[in-house]
Amino acid sequence: MPSGGHPTRAVLTLFAGFILFGTVVLMLPFSTTSGKSTDFVTALFTSTSAVCVTGLTVVDTEFYWSEFGHVVLLVLMQIGGIGIVTIASVLGLLVARRFSLRMQMTMQAEMRGIGFVDVRRIVTRVVIICVVIESILAVILTIRLVTAYGQSFGRALYSGVFHSVSTFTGGGFSLHSDSLARYAGDGWVSVPVAVVGIIAGIGFPVLFELGRRAKHPRRWSLHTKITLLTSAILLVVGFVFLLVAEWANPRTFGPMGVGAKIVSALFGSVVPRSIGLTTIDVSDMHSESLLLYDVLMFIGGGSASTAGGIKVTTFALLAFVIWAEIRGEPTVHVMGRRLSPMVQRQALTVALLGVGLVMSTTMVVLALTDIRLERVLFEVISAFGTVGLSTGVTGELPTAGVLILAAVMFVGRIGPITTATALALRERRRRYELPEERPIVG
Repeated sequence: MPSGGHPTRAVLTLFAGFILFGTVVLMLPFSTTSGKSTDFVTALFTSTSAVCVTGLTVVDTEFYWSEFGHVVLLVLMQIGGIGIVTIASVLGLLVARRFSLRMQMTMQAEMRGIGFVDVRRIVTRVVIICVVIESILAVILTIRLVTAYGQSFGRALYSGVFHSVSTFTGGGFSLHSDSLARYAGDGWVSVPVAVVGIIAGIGFPVLFELGRRAKHPRRWSLHTKITLLTSAILLVVGFVFLLVAEWANPRTFGPMGVGAKIVSALFGSVVPRSIGLTTIDVSDMHSESLLLYDVLMFIGGGSASTAGGIKVTTFALLAFVIWAEIRGEPTVHVMGRRLSPMVQRQALTVALLGVGLVMSTTMVVLALTDIRLERVLFEVISAFGTVGLSTGVTGELPTAGVLILAAVMFVGRIGPITTATALALRERRRRYELPEERPIVG
């Protein structure tokens, strides 16, 4: 990096370069089934969606793109998925180097040496974990497609590999126009995909620590404890709410048996926070379910994971701050640790910037179309959280709306990481403080 260059600029440039490369390749005639060149806006949006591992589309992935185009999407998803967690690790190292030696030693002890010691080792482990988990899921899906759906081995393997990469990276793309709806209620497909989605969504720092200290939960770092606890709560709440809300909906869970409903609700609870693939048509869900998905997509997954959103740790930290304020406590204590004011401000900043981006984008898109607020808001949050779920309105947007969503996907993928890094790198001490005064709140 050039002297004086900010690391977050390098991240933006790198991802923009991948997106531009994908756009050019997708514009080639042999990337489509028709053999005709794709227009720039469609190629740009699709490339952005793949690199930012989102999954929103303006064309039918199954029929519009050729097998070569599908391979391009797979490669872009893999680059985007591995790239984001690798970059998160590198930025973590850069932030750590800005702290004092004492602070670094404290962070090393808290993180058990997994985040700031050896970037090469971290990158290698990230790649190994990705390949191993994706391979296992690909094998499971291939066997199921051959034995239960009568697909040829070659076709099943092709589909299994594509969907395993799409699942683990959170890419959200599918080789089927109905995503995974044809496998709704099939536990041999839904459960493995959901499990991989959960693993990918908790973040690599947590995976590294669990690999070393899974049998000693008392020695887990605060980050790991918060991530696992919050993720479990969101998973259970989403499962119960979705099961109750959609139980009798004739367009979603209604025609299914009890077992299939439970499997679909479990899968549906994981989908909005990481995967983006779905076994039901989201546009057929009740309004309360769509609102639940809005919340889960905005929160997202764990830090340094392939999932998007403001991250579960940000959401949990704000909840802890609110709880401490309600109880009148002067400081915030969580699981035997005290949260620094710096961390609290960073969490608040990331969350409010996310809210501001979603609200302003929603208003602009509403001004460009006559689509209902409920569906536009859903689409914008899906883009920001890099989830890829859609009520079917993305393809109906005018060119300006498509470009706006592409920008939101880019910001949603890169923004939370670069914002948190920039805030940490810009931290400085005041030489003096002004007199304190308290404005009226509420």
